[in-house]
Amino acid sequence: MRIVFFANTDWYLYNFRLSTALQLKAQGADVVMFSPPGEFGERFHRHGIDWCQLTMDRASLNPLREMHTLRELVTLLRQHKPDLLHNFTVKCAVYGALAARVARVPAVVNAVAGMGYVFTSESPKARLLRPVVSMLMRATLGHGHSRLILQNPDDAQALTDARLVPGSKIRMIRSSGVDTERFQPRPREDTAQPLRVLLAARLLREKGVGEFAEASRLLRGQGRNIQFLLAGTPDPGNPSSITREEAQGWHEQGLLQWLGHVEDMPALLATADVMALPSYYREGVPRCLIEGAAAGLALVTTDLPGCREVVSRDGDDGLHVPPRDAASLAVVLARLDDDRGLLARLGARAREQALRHFDERLVIRRTLDVYEELLTVPLQARASMAG
Repeated sequence: MRIVFFANTDWYLYNFRLSTALQLKAQGADVVMFSPPGEFGERFHRHGIDWCQLTMDRASLNPLREMHTLRELVTLLRQHKPDLLHNFTVKCAVYGALAARVARVPAVVNAVAGMGYVFTSESPKARLLRPVVSMLMRATLGHGHSRLILQNPDDAQALTDARLVPGSKIRMIRSSGVDTERFQPRPREDTAQPLRVLLAARLLREKGVGEFAEASRLLRGQGRNIQFLLAGTPDPGNPSSITREEAQGWHEQGLLQWLGHVEDMPALLATADVMALPSYYREGVPRCLIEGAAAGLALVTTDLPGCREVVSRDGDDGLHVPPRDAASLAVVLARLDDDRGLLARLGARAREQALRHFDERLVIRRTLDVYEELLTVPLQARASMAG
């Protein structure tokens, strides 16, 4: 039994899908990772997992370059002969489904966590690409022996309404999961310390990063001592990326502490009180929110697809703010600064929700259930034969 994971970054595969790969390996499967080159890929070998590089530019619109990527992907699939191919992100799902058809891969799972730049941005480039990407999705994601995994019902409704994918092919798994044993709440006993608010995400404008910095400016103007932390790096492959100069400028103005890429997220979360994500991006289920929930942080986000999967009721498992509204974000953060009892209650409730809905063991089990729908020989039977 061989299963291939294909994504547009090795960082994503290592940070979000390694646990699933290790579970598959424990059940007797051979797992191979496909991605463009990166600094995380070599780490797979420490876990006994192969990693294959292919040429792929996430932002490319060059037809010749894209055809080369597809040919390379077909060649790799023919070499490795997987029983199942699992693709992540819209572009990888489309390319993976096309290549799997040519290479005669018997089963395909496509996972789309949020609709991404093409469907969320109103830039001329995004509007131009939207009908093309929709046509490609309609031609690939719902065909053959395949399933499509989505993270929230809003995306499922949008895809079925647009007749891009039959509802019978869609499976819902809320998030990529979080290790709730690794991410643990810490005691927050000293209420005299300044409130520490963290935003941890790719530095995209639609994630509300600019509103986060502006909320800090407003609260400083009110004389409040609230510490803003920004973790993440610019994403050159996305046209909506915040620039390094902008992030560094906020840091130098004292509006926030820009931490860049953070390797040890549990340690960082142990120093924070609030996870804020004022996103108006078409999220799947944001990783930072479920990590913050597992760590017992109070959550502040928008009532938009993906985000509302984590903060479902304002005032119960977190607080909602309107999108693109730095002033409202500042008001909500000032409320938490003044009411540390509410801060503690929201954090405890977020932890309960993480244990109930977002534990990675639950997510892995549901993912393997999708595989079992497609595989001719069940995973457990393969593990027994290997044993």
